[in-house]
Amino acid sequence: MGTALVTGASAGLGRAFAEELARRGHGLVLVARNRDQLEELAERLRREYAVTTEVLVADLADRAQTERVADRLRDTGRPVDLLVNNAGFGLRGSFSRGDVTEEERALDVMVRAVLVLSHAAAGAMRTRGRGGILNVSSVASFAVMGSYSAIKSWVTVFSEALAVELQGTGVHVTAVCPGFVHTEFHDRARMNMSALPEQLWLEVDQVVTTALRDLDAGRAVSVPSATYKLVTAGIRVLPRSAVRRVSGLLAQRRRTSR
Repeated sequence: MGTALVTGASAGLGRAFAEELARRGHGLVLVARNRDQLEELAERLRREYAVTTEVLVADLADRAQTERVADRLRDTGRPVDLLVNNAGFGLRGSFSRGDVTEEERALDVMVRAVLVLSHAAAGAMRTRGRGGILNVSSVASFAVMGSYSAIKSWVTVFSEALAVELQGTGVHVTAVCPGFVHTEFHDRARMNMSALPEQLWLEVDQVVTTALRDLDAGRAVSVPSATYKLVTAGIRVLPRSAVRRVSGLLAQRRRTSR
């Protein structure tokens, strides 16, 4: 089944991707900042699924550490067949009144690292004539929800562009764009999501299996669930002025529900 490298593998969607890929028989390179969590996960996956696991501790906001991950992807002696660019975090509060350092960190982790690691993986995979790159984006990439939307919009469009470039090479690229997912993502960002209707929540297994299925099918953009397919279809046909108004109302509702 080959080897998959998953960033942000210690929790949330990244952990779920690692679990499902191990269940399918993939060897794993697990990347995150927390060594203890990675070691615990690596040991459990080795024990339960009899797959090879490798721990690579890295903070993707750090350029030197990101380059170590890129070097692993370029290693021709230990090829990586699937890259899952999942590492990321939520942004809350006002851009103009917030900490610009956190905004810069978000760009480093969710834009620059995605670019650098995708470049390393795409070059190696193209030479071998096979492989896959799965970039975790968001439904927010189609909306206007602060700088997080701008970041995820870049991820989605970048993935589409790379998918076009690599057509016919044996390398598939997909941006998966989930909506709200039951993980610790929002708690870590200290976002109060209690007002969100339950029908808008997705389960991690649903997101992971849909993303991997769409990657195998060669779909450049994957939107898990019929509900969010309708949401994104509506956003795409609405005038951008209407998208901005609706996004503003939703942001205001979130602020007043805290």
